[in-house]
Amino acid sequence: MNPMNRVSLVRMKRNQKGKIVEIAGGKALHDRLTAMGIYVGKEVALLNHSIFKGPVAIRVGRSILALGFGMASKIIVEVE
Repeated sequence: MNPMNRVSLVRMKRNQKGKIVEIAGGKALHDRLTAMGIYVGKEVALLNHSIFKGPVAIRVGRSILALGFGMASKIIVEVE
């Protein structure tokens, strides 16, 4: 893994894909994201996000989810 390819979910470009490599949060955040199907090793694609720290829309598998900016900023992704 090249550390240069690692970015937080909020730093990804629109329609960019990547694999989750880290979730920088505690057990409560891990549990909440896992319940949504978001966990280390899972492929995600960024659909849209607001410049002004608004919600972040992602595709995980066949689902489309919206995450708050703070939560999304703690998800570290290795981009393609």
